Amino acid sequence: MGMLWIKVALACLAIAFSVGIGYLAANKYRCRRDFFSQLSDFNERYINELEYARKPLPVFLKETSATGDFKKTLEEFSSSRAPQLKFSYLTKEEKKECTEYFSMLGRGDALSQKGYFCARREPLGEVRAACEKQAKAKGELYLKLGLLAGLAFVILII
Repeated sequence: MGMLWIKVALACLAIAFSVGIGYLAANKYRCRRDFFSQLSDFNERYINELEYARKPLPVFLKETSATGDFKKTLEEFSSSRAPQLKFSYLTKEEKKECTEYFSMLGRGDALSQKGYFCARREPLGEVRAACEKQAKAKGELYLKLGLLAGLAFVILII
């Protein structure tokens, strides 16, 4: 009877461990989704800011609520005006585009900035939607693969 409980406990631990590994493997897609979601929201708030309130950029950045890597990027931009995007989940091209995006903040008059950031609205929305779709699909896939790997391991140890 005691040996059965040990096997059941080991089986549960193996499944939990492999599902945890699957969850961690999908983290890159969740981080990417969160980053582009916040960037898209930030873009909308900045366009509204350019149209109506026109607060100074440092004040606007301090009032912006952000989390995670996007918050780090905003803080870096606020302090040095040249954020270093060292996030492994961004492609080289995405890093270049984001660096260009942040370099345009506060440059030029409100009308030219509004034109630039309004032009970025659609591409950011497309990237955001693609990242959300990919995070959902890959997240579920990695969890299921983790579960299946755990079940396969349980079959092997029993």
